[in-house]
Amino acid sequence: MSTETVKKSSPVAPETAAIKIWLNGRLVPKNEAVVSVFDHGLLYGDGVFEGIRAYGGRVFKLKEHLDRLYRSARAICLDLESTPAQMESAVLDTCRANAIQDGYVRLVATRGPGDLGLDPRKCASPFVFIIADRIALYPEESYTKGLTVITASTRRVSPQALNSNIKSLNYLNNILAKIEANQVGVPEAILLNNEGYVAECTGDNIFYVRGKRLVTPPTAVGALEGVTRNTVMDLAPGLGLAVEEKFFTPYDLHTADEVFLTGTAAEIVPVVRLDTRVIGTGAPGPWTGKLGAAYRELTRREGVRI
Repeated sequence: MSTETVKKSSPVAPETAAIKIWLNGRLVPKNEAVVSVFDHGLLYGDGVFEGIRAYGGRVFKLKEHLDRLYRSARAICLDLESTPAQMESAVLDTCRANAIQDGYVRLVATRGPGDLGLDPRKCASPFVFIIADRIALYPEESYTKGLTVITASTRRVSPQALNSNIKSLNYLNNILAKIEANQVGVPEAILLNNEGYVAECTGDNIFYVRGKRLVTPPTAVGALEGVTRNTVMDLAPGLGLAVEEKFFTPYDLHTADEVFLTGTAAEIVPVVRLDTRVIGTGAPGPWTGKLGAAYRELTRREGVRI
């Protein structure tokens, strides 16, 4: 276990009643932020989104998140009708309106209202909303003692059916795996692809450490190209870890020295037990601690000022 004490940020958000939502170009009170029942994002999951973090008055990796949002939108032929610069301003305006210094931003773009059919041509224009609030996926204890996770029987949607690099509103696959975790009283589940290779978790990417190698699944296996995932892969060589993307099975996790998850909301969280097996020593490992410290240091000095 790392000797460093892991300290999680405690985002401060305004009172719920005072929250302002950016809704297609205007800021409105939370109780006035409504979406049409004919919106294809609601009816069919037809849309894309990003989860973004703010630390110390800066929005972290905003360009990377917006780049991915626009790639996802292009992949589903969704014209967002705004430039990345305009979307960046909207994110910052929403953070300012809610006095966000440390918090979480959810940016959602749907196909917009249409009719009850599938045809996206019936949707006149996209519908975009932005929420700036706070989120806590795991309790503090998860970072100091580690998570217990399971391998879900639900399989990851094949990238041949829906490319995993599209961060879409279609999350039922992930939710079914999350239900499996809930049913056995653990916080997270690992999804395998149809060939039995590890893809990702319900809301996070996954890594393991063996020796001085850091390994994560490639996007071709069905993993999202996570912004936090990429940040960790950039940080690791400077700490002495060789990074590798490769196909692997649960066996590699069961026999790893360390396992951890990454995500914008989760940040870096250790895994100490998978199914019935103890991972490594059964405590968060030193490399996980070093990467967590390096990541937190990066969030303190980088980002777009609010």
